[in-house]
Amino acid sequence: MKLAKTLCAALGFALAAGTLHAQEITLRSADIHPDGYPTVEAVKYMGELVSERTKGRIKIEVMNNATLGNEKDTIEQTRFGVIDMNRVNAAPFNNLVPETTVLGLPFIFRSTEHMHKTVDGPIGEQVLAAFEPHGLIGLAFYDSGARSFYSTKKPIEKLEDLKGMKIRVQQSDLWIAMMEAFGANPTPMPMGEVYSSLETGVVDGAENNWPSYESARHFEVAKNYTLTEHSLNPEILVISKIAWDKLTPEDQTVVRQAAKDSVGKMRELWAAREKVSEEKVRAAGNTIIKVNKEEFSAAMKPVYDRFVTDPKMKALLEQVQAVQ
Repeated sequence: MKLAKTLCAALGFALAAGTLHAQEITLRSADIHPDGYPTVEAVKYMGELVSERTKGRIKIEVMNNATLGNEKDTIEQTRFGVIDMNRVNAAPFNNLVPETTVLGLPFIFRSTEHMHKTVDGPIGEQVLAAFEPHGLIGLAFYDSGARSFYSTKKPIEKLEDLKGMKIRVQQSDLWIAMMEAFGANPTPMPMGEVYSSLETGVVDGAENNWPSYESARHFEVAKNYTLTEHSLNPEILVISKIAWDKLTPEDQTVVRQAAKDSVGKMRELWAAREKVSEEKVRAAGNTIIKVNKEEFSAAMKPVYDRFVTDPKMKALLEQVQAVQ
């Protein structure tokens, strides 16, 4: 009788421990950037918030430095639940989620403040909601800074200088069209291939923000940085709908709020990193070039005409432009 009671008690403890173990969740989150990069650190911070608010039951493991693949590849893996979470620039989402195209239009944002007001309000929520039919849940927007051109040989001082130059772009139809409108020859490729392509002359230049230009070491092989600041396209943090649906409604609330709460941290880190990266590039003796942005902006009309055609997209564009 005592043996039976002991066995029952042991079984009860085992079941309880099993139930507790089953509730423990680790969400793997992908990022192409190195450790210490603001987006990587922001998702780590989000993980701290989630762990704290669930008493350690839910954890987020950040797989940075393209460990799980390049952005285009990780999007598909996230949709199918192979990866739980993903931080990706809006551009690779353009063909999947058309609403993201509007945010990536060249010169659409007048300033960083304009971009923040847009994505922090109803427009941002509308764009994030558009991810769900595609197997993803949009959680938050992160900063990506102002993107500008950099070149290996010929400096870009005016629009005409881009004519015929082979420029690396993100794997997005919008960005290809943008480069064509600038007069360049767009060369789509993953971020991880850019350094060697610049070094060997496969491309004549690329475009990105200060931290990416510096952290990816592109400033070592492309010494001319031209401040066109043609895009303030944000980053987007998403979670696989497959992983999302496994969470309880209460846990979903925790994860979503932690993502929102990580945005301020990311922006703080981003501002600091931008400053450090710019100082490092300038200290390396690179040539920093200011240009007439209106000349570059005026060349973008064909891009708007091509990608903003249906009433829904036009309405979204007008909403963004109306934000004060």
